[in-house]
Amino acid sequence: MSPLKKKKLEIIRKKLDKLDDSLIKIIKKRTNLVKEVLKLKEKKSEIVDKQRINKILENIKKKSIRNKIDPKITKKIWFNMIYAYIDFERRNFKKK
Repeated sequence: MSPLKKKKLEIIRKKLDKLDDSLIKIIKKRTNLVKEVLKLKEKKSEIVDKQRINKILENIKKKSIRNKIDPKITKKIWFNMIYAYIDFERRNFKKK
């Protein structure tokens, strides 16, 4: 790789790092909302809502296409995020 390309790569990576910092803040906000949702659930069986998951993934696909983003990328991201939060809810579910 040429020195010029290395420099450009470094600049782009710094932008990615800054964007990652913003994503962490958004994930924290999402986590706090999930905690609020979890407080409302009375049974562990209420944690997984397949209809809601399918609706979310379908909406993300539409938004991705509209924004010219490869929907396979966003589907994988949201699918993994949803199941990470399902795992979080299961680990943090408190019987009432």
